[in-house]
Amino acid sequence: MEKRRLGKTDYNIAPVVFGGIINTDETQRDADDYVAYAVDRGVNYFDVAPTYGNAEERLGPALKPYRKDVFLACKTVERGAEASKKELLASLKLLGTDYFDVYQLHSIRTQDDVDEAFGKDGAMETMVWAKREGLVRKAGITAHSEIHALRCLELYDFDSVLFTLNWALSMINDYGGRLAATVKAGDVGFLCMKVLAHRMWFDNEEKTYRKAWYKPVDIGSDLALAAMKHALSKGADALVPPGDFGAFRYMLDHIDEAIANPLSESDIELLRIETDKIIGNELKVI
Repeated sequence: MEKRRLGKTDYNIAPVVFGGIINTDETQRDADDYVAYAVDRGVNYFDVAPTYGNAEERLGPALKPYRKDVFLACKTVERGAEASKKELLASLKLLGTDYFDVYQLHSIRTQDDVDEAFGKDGAMETMVWAKREGLVRKAGITAHSEIHALRCLELYDFDSVLFTLNWALSMINDYGGRLAATVKAGDVGFLCMKVLAHRMWFDNEEKTYRKAWYKPVDIGSDLALAAMKHALSKGADALVPPGDFGAFRYMLDHIDEAIANPLSESDIELLRIETDKIIGNELKVI
């Protein structure tokens, strides 16, 4: 698995990210095994957040033998300077590290998120302070709103964006298209999540992926591979699987194929057909 350049950073990362939520509510032994497996397969970018339950607590010890050889990304959902600084310092302690390779404003969704984070006594003051102190090496955002992600990029020279880039949303209204073009033009690292999302869970439906708030596509299907190819075709530097070890392993097993055999007309048609089914049945797309 070849490493790929993460935008204008000096990082060369594997094209599949280890999402720390995989370790949430797992035993420490299983968390250790998952991380060891990932490193053995060449994964070197690990992403976690305080909002992922006890993921930080599990990931820290699991990463300890490999910390100097991997990139560790963390996040804050806090919008104020004081609260975000407190959260940053707590995350450093839980993860047993002196610094984060990437620290991100997490889950940018609304104009209020932007205004508060970039306003007086906002979280961006923490970001600037932490970079100056060497606690953070690169700054990023994670976003579920294209408009507000673009606004953040206007306000600060971020190094990376972690964004919802989903095949169905893209087919419906080119969701993410403007952002993909902007990050490419600015040489900003582009990490893409919800790549394998299918739709929201039905009410009372058995949630076969207990850590995913959406239903993934059938792992192992042609649709799953086409979905990966779609995100890569939009310029993704790396893909984030659902918070499930099986889905993570599937991505690892098929990422080389997805890169070597880019999105084809038959793949696009498969994605179109499935998107039409979702719309036709009035299912809520993630």
